[in-house]
Amino acid sequence: MIRYLNNLNEFNLKDIMTKYNISKSTALRDIQSLEELGMPIYADYGRYGKYSILKNKLLSPIVFNMDEVFTLYFAMQTINDYQSTPFHIQMENLNEKFERCLSINQQEKINQMKNVLQFQSHPHHNICLYLDKILISILNEEVSNITYDKNGTSKKYIVKFFNISAKFGQWYANGYIVKEDQFKVFRCDKIQNIIKYELICKHSVDELKQKFQYSFNLEHRIIYEIEITERGKDLFYKEHYPNMELIIGDKNYIRGHYSKLETDFITNYFIGYGNSIVSIKPTQLKEIIIDKISELTDYYNYSL
Repeated sequence: MIRYLNNLNEFNLKDIMTKYNISKSTALRDIQSLEELGMPIYADYGRYGKYSILKNKLLSPIVFNMDEVFTLYFAMQTINDYQSTPFHIQMENLNEKFERCLSINQQEKINQMKNVLQFQSHPHHNICLYLDKILISILNEEVSNITYDKNGTSKKYIVKFFNISAKFGQWYANGYIVKEDQFKVFRCDKIQNIIKYELICKHSVDELKQKFQYSFNLEHRIIYEIEITERGKDLFYKEHYPNMELIIGDKNYIRGHYSKLETDFITNYFIGYGNSIVSIKPTQLKEIIIDKISELTDYYNYSL
């Protein structure tokens, strides 16, 4: 009812009675309750009496149940792990506004929960200065002229971005290099500058997403199958990622795929399984893991 009335300048009892199929007495009680919640309603008495809402009205506080309170709290805690977001927000201000919507009892419950429940996510340590501009360029279907740090050297690209993602502790933006007809994944913290470029790309954002996915599946995706022990199942449940799945049967397998850009990550991930791995396919991934373990062995033998 708050949301419904917040979009009106005035209303009468019949509007409420018809909208919610309630009696006149119930409608009067509901209006009184709305006033107690702080909604700026005032009555115009008379034969054609009506109710008006102040033009500078604000949406009255929404009442949350405890499950909703906990969910919103954890969502905001997750944002704390990001050094940069595409949105100009101050987490302290957001938390303060959120807590103002809570009752004293709900605030006490949140404080109790902080002491007994913890969770971890991948912290993002690098600052990305242009996430908001990348997002706006995608929403507006714009082409951008960017300066990018490539191995310590600044390089210019004329690119149309079509996706932003956060994974493995980094922000990434998928882009289409217009004049070269190529795709490239950019690390957002390495983008040094971005300005709008007056050029119309013949491909829409949706078309680029489809084209990129097809290209990725065809050329860059490496499919793997790792047989694991019973202990390996526990390790999987403790930590795994959306592009992985656990197949349970007479033998247990982790199946999934990764791109070349994710080789180091996937290698380090499976090294953590130790002797819980029974077999590795493809051989290419097995050899990469062996080489990585050999490098670590040399490091511990000769460098420490």
